[in-house]
Amino acid sequence: MQQFRITLFCLLLAAPLITNADGAALYGNYCQTCHGSEGNGDGEGVPESMLKPRPFSAGAFKFDTDADWQKGSDADLANVIRNGTGAYGGSSLMPAWSNLTDTEILELVAYIRLLQHR
Repeated sequence: MQQFRITLFCLLLAAPLITNADGAALYGNYCQTCHGSEGNGDGEGVPESMLKPRPFSAGAFKFDTDADWQKGSDADLANVIRNGTGAYGGSSLMPAWSNLTDTEILELVAYIRLLQHR
């Protein structure tokens, strides 16, 4: 866990070098089906009878995965992307994307932040 935090910190320092296009492409591949193209939780892959994903624009993130008393920090989003929400007591419908590199996860976090402020 400590190594991941150090890696995430180092990647955050490099964040200005990351393009929005990288995050957008990753979002399109991994997140858009459920979270929707604008991050409103209205993706086509979620049947009406299922729990809808939280809209990113609301900024109402649920998990404090690193016990820093702050829900929805960049580290929290990275942990949820990597491990899925089920690992933190949430729905098992959000899969773990453990196949993604730390850089790819940081790109997704940065893109989610853009969606949050639209």
